[in-house]
Amino acid sequence: MVEDRLRGDREQPAGKPSELVVLIAEDGTPIGTADKAFVHGLDTPLHLAFSCHVFDRDGRILVTRRALTKKAWPGVWTNSFCGHPGPGEALADAVVRRAEHELGIEIDTLSPALPDFRYRAVDASGIVENEICPVYTATTASDIAPHADEVMEWRWAERPQLITAVNATPWAFSPWLTLQLPLLYPNG
Repeated sequence: MVEDRLRGDREQPAGKPSELVVLIAEDGTPIGTADKAFVHGLDTPLHLAFSCHVFDRDGRILVTRRALTKKAWPGVWTNSFCGHPGPGEALADAVVRRAEHELGIEIDTLSPALPDFRYRAVDASGIVENEICPVYTATTASDIAPHADEVMEWRWAERPQLITAVNATPWAFSPWLTLQLPLLYPNG
């Protein structure tokens, strides 16, 4: 089984429940599952994920800085939040679930923005992200209350300022954010 191959003899970290991600074929067809704790490595299989860009009532976008304890791209600034749907879980339901877990917020509106977004990137430690990753936009009126294991800092940013910052210092941002912004806002 694919999951057994990825897990090997490694044990689940103490105190962390197992979370499964959906492995997918090149055409996006689900082909199995794997334990999230072991799927991201030096040879990460293609899997399903999502990204979400959250806006406030004033049209500012929420950017977050990934916790230093994150396995991939620790400490970099990124879009509002990301995650993985579980087996059989609708993407929209996974986005709502993850917004609550990662940021402590309720989503008011949710819209698909880049349904076919896909990327592969390697961080400085060699960890690979290899995802079909539909991108959503959302709004919230909630106060931000991030989970410390996920987010170490956050800011509301005006879109032009965020685009300028990413263009000036792309190394300070996640590769998926640097790839998503020009697709979301081709005219800046």
